[in-house]
Amino acid sequence: MRERTLQVVLVLVGLFYSFWGYLLFDALWHSSWLNGHNDVLPMFLSLNTALGPCLLLAVKQPAEHRLMIAYGAWSSLAHGFTMTIQSAEAAAHGMHRKDSPQDIVIFGVIGVTLLALLPAKQPSPAGAPISEPRVAER
Repeated sequence: MRERTLQVVLVLVGLFYSFWGYLLFDALWHSSWLNGHNDVLPMFLSLNTALGPCLLLAVKQPAEHRLMIAYGAWSSLAHGFTMTIQSAEAAAHGMHRKDSPQDIVIFGVIGVTLLALLPAKQPSPAGAPISEPRVAER
């Protein structure tokens, strides 16, 4: 049941981040980011756009993609934390940011959910070597 829940969450989050590719394309196509001198937005969108398909690939065998899922979780939490600091700093200076408090909550929920559902680390067989090179024999 837990793995199935994780798979559903990975599909939803993977599609969510993959959709950002449209936002990236739109931002670059209309060059609106050049007019505002905001070159951070396309870079940020490209990172999360790349994360989307990686999470979608992890759906079939989540235990084998534990590190990618953990990266998705921690990057979402880091993004939410950064948005929180930026919003607080903007409010302290009487400025208003375009993102909403719901955005911060969404990234926090994504991060916490992925961490809570993260598959357990697979134990390696006792006495198994870390890696054993295979040599072709004639």
